[in-house]
Amino acid sequence: MLELQNFLIKEQVAFLKTTDTYDIFNPETGAQVGQAQEVIAAFAGILRMFIGKKLMSTKVEVREHPEGSLVFVIKKPVAFFRSTVEVYDSQGEKLGYFKSKLLSFGGGFWVYDNEDQQFAEVKGNWTGWEFRFVTPEGIELGQVTKKWAGMMKELFTSADNYVVAVSPHLAEQPIAKMLLLAAALAIDIVYYEDDRTA
Repeated sequence: MLELQNFLIKEQVAFLKTTDTYDIFNPETGAQVGQAQEVIAAFAGILRMFIGKKLMSTKVEVREHPEGSLVFVIKKPVAFFRSTVEVYDSQGEKLGYFKSKLLSFGGGFWVYDNEDQQFAEVKGNWTGWEFRFVTPEGIELGQVTKKWAGMMKELFTSADNYVVAVSPHLAEQPIAKMLLLAAALAIDIVYYEDDRTA
């Protein structure tokens, strides 16, 4: 999966869902290459019927498809004002984390490495449909674009689609690709997840 430069992430549509599942595709071939599955305790699933998902903690496992080997994990602890999303590799080693911005028109995150050093920023535009992953020097590492699903789907479901494009100079850097994929999932979990059921 991590040999790709571009990814299409499609949130699965389900009725009365308490957890989210995202299918990951190669946008050039349409082949499914992975899946991101939210993993929560049964009791937490029941609580989500009464408490907004954004306020609760969550864990998402990203696996290769179809074999199912773990690629990376993201975790979001309970948050009230400012969300943090942590990224771990398949061995449980922390790769880094995102901190949501307090004041931002289009949303976004400050990106930190595993030693708490800020090394990049996820910047949303004013519409909140496009996000750039950039270093403080302005070097673009990749983009995440929220795709329009059509009027009827947007009105009646909470399912979202994202295209992740990794910059060519990161072709041989799997950690950078994991962080970009994690950024797309974090955008959905922190900024677009709500209490609607699909």
